[in-house]
Amino acid sequence: MNVLSGSVRAFRGRVGLATLFLCGHQVGEALVPVLVGVVIDAAVGVGDPLALLGWLAVLGLDFAFLSTGYRLGARQAWIGDVRADQRLRLLLTRRLLDPAGGAEAGRLPGGLATIATSDTKRVGLMNFALPLGLAAVSALAVSAVALLRLSVPLGLLILLGAPPVLFLIHLFGRPLERRSDAEQERSAQAAGTAADLVSGIRVLKGLRAEPAAIRRYTLASEDSLAATLRATGSQAWFSGTVLVVNGTFLAVIALVGGRLAAGGDISVGQLVAAVGLAQFLVGPLQTLGWVNERLAQARASAGRIAAVLGAAPAVRAGTAPLPATIHGAVEVRGLLNGLDLAVRPGELVGVAAADPADAVALLRALAREADVERGTVELDGVGLAAYPPDLARSAVLVAAHDAELFAGRLRDAVSPAGDPGPALAAARADQVVDSLPAGLDTVVAEQGRSLSGGQRQRIALARALAADPPVLVLHDPTTAVDTVTETEIAAGLRTLRHGRTTIVLTTSPALLAAADRVVLVDDGRATAEGVHRDLLRGDARYREVVLG
Repeated sequence: MNVLSGSVRAFRGRVGLATLFLCGHQVGEALVPVLVGVVIDAAVGVGDPLALLGWLAVLGLDFAFLSTGYRLGARQAWIGDVRADQRLRLLLTRRLLDPAGGAEAGRLPGGLATIATSDTKRVGLMNFALPLGLAAVSALAVSAVALLRLSVPLGLLILLGAPPVLFLIHLFGRPLERRSDAEQERSAQAAGTAADLVSGIRVLKGLRAEPAAIRRYTLASEDSLAATLRATGSQAWFSGTVLVVNGTFLAVIALVGGRLAAGGDISVGQLVAAVGLAQFLVGPLQTLGWVNERLAQARASAGRIAAVLGAAPAVRAGTAPLPATIHGAVEVRGLLNGLDLAVRPGELVGVAAADPADAVALLRALAREADVERGTVELDGVGLAAYPPDLARSAVLVAAHDAELFAGRLRDAVSPAGDPGPALAAARADQVVDSLPAGLDTVVAEQGRSLSGGQRQRIALARALAADPPVLVLHDPTTAVDTVTETEIAAGLRTLRHGRTTIVLTTSPALLAAADRVVLVDDGRATAEGVHRDLLRGDARYREVVLG
């Protein structure tokens, strides 16, 4: 995926207009020293006041033309820049939110944030830089033509000397591109580490692991700083080299022009025009160096963006539509180490897994977070993989125990539309609402950090219950609440979900006691099945798993 060229093509109209107007600006700039030379030879040198006024008026019109061209061109280029930046951020957001997943694999949240901000800005900036670069090339062309008319040797010097200068500038920018890529990667790692540490600060304090966290971030930060210094050194070396190359080139032009004037081959006005053009060329050449520098950085950033946009999906996307009526029969066959599990419509089933990894694997399969390597998962006799991931998840909703809350009003966090009351009561989150100053209108901080762990868990459970899916899968929904509240939640869950299929993966005796049936999963297989109280009495392994 060519992100860089695609970003330019998406706004080629604005980029084209910006190039046209900015080229006009540069042509007007290049004509200024030429017109000054004409004023000297045609008016000042011969003492003609009327000619002087006429040529000064022409010079004034040229200034009006070039200033208008710059204003219009810069506006179009700036709009193309910011809109390209926005377009890339939206593309990244859509890819990250794609139900098929996969784009976030192996990347820290902070790293993704860096790609969606810094990298997109660098790529978007090319919609501003490209018109400037093309305008600089037009300035070189106009200057060469003007110098050819003044003097063939000077014109040839520009025409033959500019390409090698531009090639050297491009060649010197290659190390900067490589080091910019490394700088962005290290910066993303440091940002990701910082974001992870901030989100887990309570846990770190509880474990008294602050020194280890500080060491981890310090190492990431030092690595990022070293990469930044290397990139900055390359940038400084590149900028200095460009100045030397440009300065040498312009000095040669001035030297040749001076020798021609001294030999009488060109007039005083032509010499002034030639020197003025040589000084004017400093700007376009520096612009070309700046554009090449931005291009080197944009290439590196475009590669990082393309890696996210082109990431392989985590799951295959089926095309079958969901049936109008979903009964809620769930059947798992041959999963893990031969796990078979059948849940009847409307049944409340508890699953007690001896190995937490087995519970996570079963959740991922039910949630369509990954394609299962072996076995099948079916809903009403049809494989979940037959449906698009978003439709499958609307039918089988998996609520993880560590689900995050979005920032905003508590009411919106639970149920943006509809009455959240029954779900809040079943999850005993009504107690949380009553304890807050503004009730459901209380504003919750990012990831629910303004709430305690137990409050967050109950609100997250209420959110899952309020969704009222045909099949609800809960994973340890009561690990952060007390025993009394857990018993109340178990009763509320059974009442609210009556007639709707519910699967609870937990080792909580209170939740398992509320289930119609409990399945013990050990070593990736279903090894026992029955009512909670019967399994406690008759299965030693079940007692060990549930009672510890």
